[in-house]
Amino acid sequence: MEKVSIYDTTLRDGMQAEGVSFSLEDKLAIARALDDLGVDYIEGGYAASNDKEMQFFQRLPEQGLKHAKVAAFGNTRRADTRVEDDLSIRSMLASNTTVATMVGKASEMHVIHVLGCSLDDNLTICADSVSYMKQKGIETIFDAEHFFDGYKANPEYTLKVLTAVAEARADVIVLCDTNGGCLPDEVYAITQAVCRHLPGAEIGIHTHNDTDCAVANTLAGVRAGARQVQGTINGIGERCGNANLCSIMANLALKMGYQVITPEKIQGLTEISRYIFEIGNLSPVGQMPYVGHSAFAHKAGLHVNALRKAKGSYEHIDPDTVGNERRFLISELSGKSNVLAALEKTQVAQDKVLAQKVLQRVQDLENEGYQFEAADASFDLLVKKEMGTFVPSFDLIKYHVNVEERGTGDTITEATVKLRVGDEIEHVVGEGDGPVNALDAALRKSLIQFYPGIKDMHLFDYKVRVVNAREGTAARVRVIIESRDKTSTWGTVGVSENIIQASWLALVDSVEYKLNKDARE
Repeated sequence: MEKVSIYDTTLRDGMQAEGVSFSLEDKLAIARALDDLGVDYIEGGYAASNDKEMQFFQRLPEQGLKHAKVAAFGNTRRADTRVEDDLSIRSMLASNTTVATMVGKASEMHVIHVLGCSLDDNLTICADSVSYMKQKGIETIFDAEHFFDGYKANPEYTLKVLTAVAEARADVIVLCDTNGGCLPDEVYAITQAVCRHLPGAEIGIHTHNDTDCAVANTLAGVRAGARQVQGTINGIGERCGNANLCSIMANLALKMGYQVITPEKIQGLTEISRYIFEIGNLSPVGQMPYVGHSAFAHKAGLHVNALRKAKGSYEHIDPDTVGNERRFLISELSGKSNVLAALEKTQVAQDKVLAQKVLQRVQDLENEGYQFEAADASFDLLVKKEMGTFVPSFDLIKYHVNVEERGTGDTITEATVKLRVGDEIEHVVGEGDGPVNALDAALRKSLIQFYPGIKDMHLFDYKVRVVNAREGTAARVRVIIESRDKTSTWGTVGVSENIIQASWLALVDSVEYKLNKDARE
């Protein structure tokens, strides 16, 4: 298998995404996770931009990275500055990493109108910067900024830039679709032309997603001869994002036969995807290929029936290959096949009487406003109740929520929960930012001494939807809560005319599912 090296720039390009900001500790934790995944390069950050970036490099030796090389990012020298005096060059050297990635202009338009120097001067700037780094014993990666747009406008000049840095002994020359406007056929043809022009040079590819083609463009670049790919986990990045390494690594390894990370590490793609979403406080993209929560979710009864007979009938790979799982969605449109498939986990998949009973209950509840597609945990509990095997972990005696607005403008929310756990009564008060947060706090406080594992669980998403809007303020609302612990994620649902009661129903299901799951494990 031919090797394609994986260069991750989540910690630099990914941080340019709107709404994304990693703390120093976040960056160090992500670096450890990427190293464990097995990527070849981790771009640590723009060394000259701020103190946090430099602190990241200073803390690296403590992290115990075993595989990945960490690259410091910076610019080629300024036109009016000697290379040894340039701040960006000096900062990359001060980071004490063994790899420097420097970005240089490869577009005639950018050289003239942005950099403000002559075309020949830019060739000297790029060559000087690479040569100086190589003299310092640093592995040097040259990112040719705006390369593809520059090539389309003036191919002769862009190739001169690449030739200059190749002669200065750049280790990898990366072709960048900086504006993200290219299509796969263009990327393939231009990359192929570069590989023919610079035989023996290692060529990389760095694409952005402004045409929704970043992954396809990267794969086209590899087909044309590029042997390093740059991107970010989940494709996070400026504007429309970068090339998504989760999809790229899966496609290269599973579809195209290249060696990227080891097969057992490919199984970690779903985990790293969800980890980056969580640590970045971002909502996961359910429809993301390979790693999304919906990537192997099936709703159509015809599909589910076929999948129960032949696992590959409506899936292009086994979900386990990338650490994901097959899901069968339950709704009022479901047939028996969906319910029987969902019952496989409970090992009663052949019980057609139970399947019909569950299906009827699902249809009745969905007529009231429930929806189980995003509430797998509530469906799991529903099945147990229909089977007669559900044993509640606690019984509610009463709860009360009080919202007090003071003259100072402060709002105080308190929830009182009274429960019976076995033979004991717990009566506690919790405070929160709102009614649901306060109820969650009180419920946890009531249960933690009986079920310590509840401390590992937290709610990470809360959605409310009006079911019958024409009823106005008396309308039913559907509350969906998503929860997670150290090993898994699950959804629960509650419906009521009272938003607090709907939230309580979903919250109780979430806690019950967690406690039942812990008991099984």
